[in-house]
Amino acid sequence: MTIAERIRDFLLSEGACDVGFCEVGDGPAGLKYAISVVMPLSDAVIDEIVDAPTHPYFHHYRTVNAYIDRLILKAGLMLQSEGWRYMPVAASQSIPPAEGERSHRGLYSHKKAAVLAGLGTVGKSALFLHGERGPRVRLGTLFTDCPLPVSDTHPDFSCGDCDLCVKACPACAIKGEPWRAGIDREEIFDANACNDYMRAHFMKIGRGAVCGICVRVCPFGGKK
Repeated sequence: MTIAERIRDFLLSEGACDVGFCEVGDGPAGLKYAISVVMPLSDAVIDEIVDAPTHPYFHHYRTVNAYIDRLILKAGLMLQSEGWRYMPVAASQSIPPAEGERSHRGLYSHKKAAVLAGLGTVGKSALFLHGERGPRVRLGTLFTDCPLPVSDTHPDFSCGDCDLCVKACPACAIKGEPWRAGIDREEIFDANACNDYMRAHFMKIGRGAVCGICVRVCPFGGKK
């Protein structure tokens, strides 16, 4: 069994619903191979969201992020034990913006890696859409110099005419434009408007509370 197969089997056995590999030209630390991990969220938790995040969702979101971080660290240690380098990218962590700027970006785009790995696409909401679970997932990414069997297939689906997330967004942050490869996030989603609304209305739920409304209303991955 190859190291790639061992890592994939490990991540799936620990609850991931999908794992993919891709090669990038801009990986951190000069590492050009990425392992993308898709972790499912609880439908019961998400289905309770109506017009604001709930306390269970706030806790669940943070717990799943921490779990992903632990799993990709373990996968990285598996790689390192065989002589390969690795760098985990936290499931949810923003890097400091340049002076005078506002930023809501991480070290590397989990969505970019997941799309390149053939695991899904990006919706009008700027959320990653998994082929089966839709946006009801969290992502993790692990970079390495270990050659991996990269994907050459990509799901063929899109939001089409659906605009449920556009209408449901209380911050009016979703612009309703379709995503395409290479598009800047700002063309389809106003991250500052989203963040400002959450800070103004949902701090009582918890520091750093995320809304979840666009996740709940999306028909991808929802109740069948």
